This record gives sequence, structure tokens and C-alpha cells, in this order.
Amino acid sequence: MSALPIFLASLTWNYGLGMTSVVVPLYAYSLGLSGLEIGALFSLPVFAQVAFNLIGGAYTDRIGGRKIMLSTCALLTAGAVVFIFARSFWVLFAAQLLMILSRAAFWPATWALASELPGGRGKQLGRLNAITNIGQIAGTVTAGFILAVGGFVPTFVMMAAMGIVAFACGWPTAQAPRKPVEPGRSVFANYVPLLKRRVIRYAVLCAYVSAVPFSLAMSFYPLLFQDFGYGSETSGVLIALRAVGSIAAGLVAARFVKTGPNRSPVLAGALVSISFGLVPAINHPVAIGFLLFVVGMSSGVMTLYFQITMSEYASSAERGSALALGGLGWGLSHLTTPIVMGYLSDTIGLVHSFYALGAFALCWSIMLALIQPWAFAQPKQE
Repeated sequence: MSALPIFLASLTWNYGLGMTSVVVPLYAYSLGLSGLEIGALFSLPVFAQVAFNLIGGAYTDRIGGRKIMLSTCALLTAGAVVFIFARSFWVLFAAQLLMILSRAAFWPATWALASELPGGRGKQLGRLNAITNIGQIAGTVTAGFILAVGGFVPTFVMMAAMGIVAFACGWPTAQAPRKPVEPGRSVFANYVPLLKRRVIRYAVLCAYVSAVPFSLAMSFYPLLFQDFGYGSETSGVLIALRAVGSIAAGLVAARFVKTGPNRSPVLAGALVSISFGLVPAINHPVAIGFLLFVVGMSSGVMTLYFQITMSEYASSAERGSALALGGLGWGLSHLTTPIVMGYLSDTIGLVHSFYALGAFALCWSIMLALIQPWAFAQPKQE
């Protein structure tokens, strides 16, 4: 199987997704939505993401990741088109729902495809994560400039075009043959034995905290920087530095990140929490950029850890479902983080809500350290 179509499709799809980090929260704000409404706009559709994520992972095992990946590209284009015509909360909600459905199925499909590539699994997943973040950087940075020059509509048109390009790039992807399915076997049958493994449940917890910086980049980081007085161009560059850190994790740290009981997820989670607390405390673009780079690298290490762990502790016939459970951790982050931040920003202020989130992430990291020996106490296969 060639890696090029998968990597190109991921690059262009994430370019479109990266544009949403800047344009969607600012567009919602320009329409007069409150902080709680903006949080709901990002959180409520994630209920559908959680379900669709599990469906996408199950069907990845059944029909292969290629078809699922191509479907997500079409959903990206559809969501961008709806945004063009959105003038109210509920139309914005519909557009965001299409985007979230695309995101839910894209990750388990591409992760499963990358895990089947020849070469070291950690190395290929690291490359995929790096390319993913390169696309997000390009999309985030250019969205800020397109928004400043042309406004919202041209930015959404570019997003729609990226979905079409991603579909064309991913079309040549070769799919490994699927094993025959037992007659009458449910498409969701893999989930029960997977969830009985402690290490899989532990990996889901790691996935949750690894996605929190991504959740903030799509929702409240742009609003914090706007509150600090930065323009959309500067906000795009600053948010892109989170993805630069994740690229470094994918290309450099991938060779060092291993599954099993070790300190990498705990240290990564602690650095994420510290960065959350310091970003709003230091209103200087250089310091903010450095902290976002650190949070991106730390969350990238955590992402690699849970991807490798899921892949190693699941057979090839259940890997899509296992990685979908990792995506479930991401989905729960996208569900809870924006709505909680929206509520806190309306009650205690935007800056203090970042402090509160940093304290929460630190407690989560301590929990990961405490339960890690328990998680790996079971044998690899049950």
C-alpha cells in the first residue's frame, strides 16, 4: 500500500479543518452569539460525533478505511457550503454538525490506514500526525489572511474547495483486503472485548487530554487573542504554532514514544496543563507562541502514545474500532471543553477560565500516573 494518497488526502483535508479554527468562532462572534452559545455551537454537535465516531470505526473494520475517508471529504465540502449561507445559530449549528461528522469518521479511518502501511507503526503514525498538523497550520494561517482581505464568504469557499481536493487526492488509496465476516456478526461486535481491556480504557483517557488543546484552538483561543487585541492574522499564526509543536512530536518524538508503562503520557499531560495556565497570564506574542508550541508538542506526544497503544493492543481485524475508541476520547474533549469554557467565560471571565482548565488538566495527569500500573497489569491479549 502506498502512503502518498493517504498523506495527501490528510494534508488537504486538515487544511480545510485548520481554517475552521479561526473563521468559525469569529464568524459566530460577528453574528452576536454569546460565549455560552459559541460554546454550545462547538459542544452540542459532538453528541453526534461520539456516535458517528464509533460507527465510522466499526465500518472501517468492516468495509475498509478508504471509503470512510472519502466520505469525510464530501462532508467537509458540504459543511463549508452551509456556512456560506448561515445567518443564525441553528444554521451555524447544522454546518458545524456536518463538520463534526466529517471529523468523527476521518480520524479512525486514516489512523487505521496508516497502521497498515509498511514500516514501523509508530514511525508511520508519527508521519501522518506531522502531515496532519502541517495541513492545519497552512489552513489556520491562510484563513486569517483570507479573512482579513476578503471576509468570511471567500474563506468558506476555500474550505469547500479543500474538501474536493482531499477527495481527489485520496481516491487512489489502495485498501488492504478485508477478512470475511462471520454471518450474523454485528458490525459493533469488536467494542465489547476491546473495552474489557484496561489498557484500552487507559488509552481513551490519554486521548481525552491530548485533544483538549485542539478543542481550544477551534473555539476559545481565537477569542482570547481577540480580547488581547490581536488581529485575525496574528491569531492565525499563534494558533498555528500549536500545530508546529505537534509536527515536532510526530517527526522527532515518534522514535522515542513507546507503548507500555512509562512517563511520557504523564509528563506530556503536565506540560499541557502548565501551558494552559501561563498563556493568559503572559500577554506577549512571543511568549504565547512558545507556550502554544509546547502545548502542541506535549499533546502530540500524548496522541502518539494512545495511537501506538491502541494499535499494539488490538488485532488488525479490530484496529479501526480500537482507534475509534481513541477518537471517542477526542470527541468527549470536543464535547465538554468548549461548553465548559463558554460557561466559565460568562461567569468568571475568559482569562480565569483558562486558569481553571489548567488546574483540571494537571489533576487529570496525576490520575494517569496513578492508574498506569493498573492499566498495564493485564496481559496483552485476553
